[in-house]
Amino acid sequence: MTEKDFEAIYEQYKAQSQAGNFQTNQYVEYGKEEIVAVRKNDDGDLIAFKTNTGRELDYITALDEAKAGKLANIDVFHKYGREIIRSEPDGIKDNNLDNLPEF
Repeated sequence: MTEKDFEAIYEQYKAQSQAGNFQTNQYVEYGKEEIVAVRKNDDGDLIAFKTNTGRELDYITALDEAKAGKLANIDVFHKYGREIIRSEPDGIKDNNLDNLPEF
């Protein structure tokens, strides 16, 4: 097995993403809404979501719709003993749910 320079390969990957030389999942699949804004409580927890169609979803509704595959680029995973909504990891911090504008 040949030894690879993992650090150099990772730096190459980062340079490509910074230069915009990569494909991202920036499209919205037909029939799916995209979360474009969030509402946070005083602790900074996400408590509601606004979609590109203008719908405002409470956390439970957004969770149900994400599990049903109705929201684009959103994952549901288990943490803290419950289900959590998060954006799909794509290396772009600007589209993370925490970084979206608030409504």
